[in-house]
Amino acid sequence: MVEYRDNVIKLLGSKRAEEIYAEVKDLPIIDYHCHLSPREIYEDRPFEDIGEIWLAGDHYKWRLMRGYGVDEKYITGNASWKEKFEKFAEAVGYALGNPVKDWVAAELMFFFGITTPLNKDTAKEIREKANAVIKEKKISPRKLIEAANVEYIATTDDPCDSLEWHDLIAKEGKLSAKVAPTFRTDNLVSVEKADYKNYIAKLEKASGVEIKDLGGFESAINERLDFFVSRGCRFSDIGVAGFPKTVAERKDAAETFKKILEGSATAYEEDAFKGYLYVYLANEYKKRGITMQMHLAVTRNSNSAMFEKCGADSGFDCVGDAIDTVTLTRVIDAMNMREGLPETIIYTLNPSMYYTLITMIGAFRGVHLGVSWWFCDHKRGMRETFDRLSELGHICSMVGMLTDSRSFLSYTRHDYYRQCLCDFLADNSSERDGDAPTEVAKKLCYYNAKKLTEE
Repeated sequence: MVEYRDNVIKLLGSKRAEEIYAEVKDLPIIDYHCHLSPREIYEDRPFEDIGEIWLAGDHYKWRLMRGYGVDEKYITGNASWKEKFEKFAEAVGYALGNPVKDWVAAELMFFFGITTPLNKDTAKEIREKANAVIKEKKISPRKLIEAANVEYIATTDDPCDSLEWHDLIAKEGKLSAKVAPTFRTDNLVSVEKADYKNYIAKLEKASGVEIKDLGGFESAINERLDFFVSRGCRFSDIGVAGFPKTVAERKDAAETFKKILEGSATAYEEDAFKGYLYVYLANEYKKRGITMQMHLAVTRNSNSAMFEKCGADSGFDCVGDAIDTVTLTRVIDAMNMREGLPETIIYTLNPSMYYTLITMIGAFRGVHLGVSWWFCDHKRGMRETFDRLSELGHICSMVGMLTDSRSFLSYTRHDYYRQCLCDFLADNSSERDGDAPTEVAKKLCYYNAKKLTEE
């Protein structure tokens, strides 16, 4: 919301890195995976408080506060925004080495023109200054999107979603950024859940297709896929814990689906059915030109008591066990054998998977390593991703940065990524490479991702 100035976060270690960065820092943002609300984008309600913008739904910040020992009342409880902001300011002031501290500084500088470090002593001053800008500029979701130079936003949407807010945004036609849905299949593949039959009923209603057998199930999926594509969908995603260990043949999958509806399928049958469904979905994505994203090695909702209190996506997930490469390869190979792989991006929350995952990816065309994800998207984590990928594969195969965020201020993380990338490219090139480092930076900051959004 203020005129762009040199970033207060300095991750560039050489003049060469600064030169590369100068060529990419102002490129538009393609946010091909986030959790922003299309309803909030459409309604565009002006914010009232910096505490609301920061702390209403950002689990990165919630975890930081819990780690510092802040009472839940000031995190997801009923404390005022002022109280929550003050507690967060104290926590972040002492969070030396945590990337949230850098992100906060970047967000304050870029959107509010504030360069004062946030801590318990500066909280009152910074909140007053930020809130004055919010009030004067009537800061809202769309204004933040425009200020960050965002060109494309892919939200996260269940297959049963009506996409009404996407329709309203498109019909209105006032936002320069394109907002498109993502086909997120977590609920679709979670056949082991006790309420899965309820989800099938919901899918029947959304698709208008009766689901009595596997054929009806597939028809319903296809109807929803076509609906999403008609609304501009270019990406799918899945982020459930675990990964199927085998892939059922269609005949066996059909029998298992009946058992799933009856509630009598064994754990082995459910797993094999999931494998079949993963392959089926990949092949349907291929037909429609949809890029498939898979988020691996995560454990969801580890704290049962807090899950009951706060619900999902509240900061209680953690790194999961590495997925066995043989298992992963078996499913990817089955996808490739049947109808061919769609463009695919695979993320891991467990960095111990990098070596085996990158070598597996190199065996299949159009499969990409996802950018450093979640607990790995700090400076060292990004550097590790760049190092391993360049050593074992090709750095240009990476699609680029995404926010994976519920906060409209998180677009400054693209600048954080761009600085990390340019510093890496400067360290791994010489004058003999000419313009190659700059061209690589442009691909990884914008053009590779943009290519996947085009019809």
